[in-house]
Amino acid sequence: MTDLTPSLALFTFGFWEVFLVFSVIMLLFGAKKLPLLARGLGAGIRNFKGELKSPEDSEEDGE
Repeated sequence: MTDLTPSLALFTFGFWEVFLVFSVIMLLFGAKKLPLLARGLGAGIRNFKGELKSPEDSEEDGE
């Protein structure tokens, strides 16, 4: 047994864990849907970051 704390143990993924997660995602969504999901996730992250960078702009527009 290793001396890792529980919080650090969550981030120690090996090859087989990553392979298993990727395989389950492929089975659930299929190869054709993965690019669409990735594109939507990327757009959502970009929108979220854009909203975090400019909260002052939205406050000035409301007044």
